[in-house]
Amino acid sequence: MLNLLINKFNIEKSSMLYKNARYLAIRLQELNGTNGTIRRYFSQKSIYFADRVDANETKFDKILIANRGEIACRVIKTCKQMGITSVAIHSDIDSTALHVLTADEAYCVGSAASKDSYLNVDAILDVINKSGAQAVHPGYGFLSENTDFAKKLNQSGVEFIGPNSQAIHAMGDKIESKIIAKKAGVNTIPGYDGVIKNADDCVRLANEIGYPVMIKASAGGGGKGMRIAWNDRDAVEGFRFSSMEASSSFGDDRLLIEKFIENPRHIEIQVLCDKHKNALYLNERECSIQRRNQKVIEEAPSVFVDPELRRKMGEQAVALALNVGYDSAGTVEFLVDSHKNFYFLEMNTRLQVEHPITEYITGIDLVHQMIRIAKGHQLKYKQNDIQLKGWAFESRIYAEDPYKSFGLPSVGRLTKYKEPLHIDNVRCDSGVKEGSDISIYYDPLICKLVTYGHNRDEALKTMTEALDAYVIRGLTHNIPLLRDIITEKNFVSGNISTKYLQQTYPDGFKGTQLTPQTSQNVATIAAAIFVRDSTRAMHFLNTITTDDSLQNPFIDWDLQVNIGKGEQILPVNLKIDENRYIVEVNDQKLELNNTFSMASPTFQFAINDDLYLVQLISIDGTGRMRLQYKGTIFDIQVMTTKTAKYYELIPTKPKLDVSKILKSPMPGLVKSVVVAVGDQVTEGQEVCVIEAMKMQNSLTVSTSGKIKAINCKTGDTVDDEQVLIELE
Repeated sequence: MLNLLINKFNIEKSSMLYKNARYLAIRLQELNGTNGTIRRYFSQKSIYFADRVDANETKFDKILIANRGEIACRVIKTCKQMGITSVAIHSDIDSTALHVLTADEAYCVGSAASKDSYLNVDAILDVINKSGAQAVHPGYGFLSENTDFAKKLNQSGVEFIGPNSQAIHAMGDKIESKIIAKKAGVNTIPGYDGVIKNADDCVRLANEIGYPVMIKASAGGGGKGMRIAWNDRDAVEGFRFSSMEASSSFGDDRLLIEKFIENPRHIEIQVLCDKHKNALYLNERECSIQRRNQKVIEEAPSVFVDPELRRKMGEQAVALALNVGYDSAGTVEFLVDSHKNFYFLEMNTRLQVEHPITEYITGIDLVHQMIRIAKGHQLKYKQNDIQLKGWAFESRIYAEDPYKSFGLPSVGRLTKYKEPLHIDNVRCDSGVKEGSDISIYYDPLICKLVTYGHNRDEALKTMTEALDAYVIRGLTHNIPLLRDIITEKNFVSGNISTKYLQQTYPDGFKGTQLTPQTSQNVATIAAAIFVRDSTRAMHFLNTITTDDSLQNPFIDWDLQVNIGKGEQILPVNLKIDENRYIVEVNDQKLELNNTFSMASPTFQFAINDDLYLVQLISIDGTGRMRLQYKGTIFDIQVMTTKTAKYYELIPTKPKLDVSKILKSPMPGLVKSVVVAVGDQVTEGQEVCVIEAMKMQNSLTVSTSGKIKAINCKTGDTVDDEQVLIELE
């Protein structure tokens, strides 16, 4: 096919058109049978209506992306738009990852552990030499803020697509950056301008500053190595775990301490600077919805920021960037209190995870600009060129269990995966495909789901539709929490802070709560799906039997629907009239029209005037099914009234006493076990530490007793719900 195109259109083999055609032909062959990954990857609509590639500008010929997952795919996409050859690196377990398949070249740099692969500087430098890459884009995380890596690239004559190493060092170190910010006239948080020496020093400083305090990694980011302390005990524990996480994530265990600003908003300013002392700010992003100091939902702009506050924050951010000779894309983060006082938090000297929402409201491709700046080109924009154009949201789709501390990591394989790209104004930045594995070694991010609208309401409505239509099977994900947040009244009104999750869900997230009416309507939908499957089975039997009782499956159905754990049992009478279901439930008659297809797991039902979009997760021959509605999965049992009578005769299974066992709340790596068989322990005492996705988690016993058995040791990999400790 490729040769036919070349001959028909007389394409020169040296041309970019030939290279692109050849690339597509090879990749289509490689990905044959991967459920349309290439089509999905290349069919996303361009959103950068103001930022076009200038064919007359000089550019790099080849760029290596020193990262993985969605950000590697994101950088590769812009490289292709610019006609630049992309080089991917990967660990051994990432050999078939999407970023590897979509890059022009790919090289293995080590085993699964990050320190042996994506943080293996020597191996990456060797690949740069082998591939002939002229520049390296580090993405975010890993080596993106590593000054030694940037220096080594510079010494090798390879361009680092990010700020210079001096700026990275100055701003990457939270202690030094705070001192520099003060000198630049930037508002800063009260605290200690130095390194915490030990746990006792941490307690002393905390008392001097006044509780609550924030203990955090000096070289950190992404919520790693951060703990809030409300008392002396918290300070000791915070020092311990923050230093462990900082060492594991950044290879630097230094910590700082400062006053914790209660109930603030987390608002950040995107800056863009070139090598010619030109700098501008690209407005703000609101990132207040967080758990464990990691962002969950972001939006741009912020409902709280007025033009005057935007200008003040933007000017201080630019002043700080110019003060350190910054020359790339970067983000200055602020905490803003209810009176619109703002305080410098940190500067991230890299591309932010949430950069797509800034791209949507400004029309500027930040990766494109980073590459241009690294090549030495000047910014084409002035501050007056930067406008606010509409509204954008980003929901981070994680492989996490939102019912455990708002999101403890989950692992598994994406057995079914379909992004909602059929909806207008939806963008999915992902690094996975159907069949991809989410492991304990890396961040559990599946996708950044981004929606756009001319105003906030429009963008929110699109996000609601997109989350309802997103199909993920094979592992636990946080869509239930995201879906609940974006329709919660305080979030919709913009009344939020960094304490939003704790204040909105004081007892933890429990999922979407059904009202009596919605519960009834979900029951009718479950009944309709049960009847659909049953009648399909009857039609099949009709073709192989002459049993007269199966000749007319379209009869009245007397059913019983149990929702949840059996706390609500609804009698349902259902009959079929062509493609309509006439349902009687609780003395109410409902007409239910449906548009479900046999091939899709997503059903759309209209019950009277209300529209219901549900996903059928699973169904078995006994009528047990799992339905997803508003993001939450409900366990439902549908039975005929005759079958229900038999179920009443089955003895109730006794509940297991779990007070004497400790299960792992997530898959992870055992970092330490601090008890032995025969030890006496008290309620709330720590017995082991589990690490998952570089986060340290202290596990404690829920009751006092004597250790009977220890089923794990330091270095073991454990599964979710695996029994680790048993008490007598």
